Amino acid sequence: MQIELLLVVIVKALAELAGMFLLGRGLLLVLAGGQRKDNIFYQVLAIVTDPIIKATRWIMPRVVLDSYIPAVAFGLVLWIWLTIVFWLLPDMCSSGSYDCSSLLERKTGG
Repeated sequence: MQIELLLVVIVKALAELAGMFLLGRGLLLVLAGGQRKDNIFYQVLAIVTDPIIKATRWIMPRVVLDSYIPAVAFGLVLWIWLTIVFWLLPDMCSSGSYDCSSLLERKTGG
């Protein structure tokens, strides 16, 4: 597998993990409410997702309220994932420059 294709697949996997962690944090926010700071699972998810949220706060203008930043972070992660899955990977695989047979074999189970 070529290094560029491997890097794209790794970024896709990291985007999937970040999205799941942000979803979990949001779900615990809804379920635990005001007591979420005492919840050990919320604290773990906060440790994992804080760098993503801080990076989102850094790139967003100050007009965006701090309470919306986690939702914006999830939107950015989703946008990155969709771009990779529906634009970058199909373009790389259809160009003929990359051998995507190993990706397709795992996808089809063959």
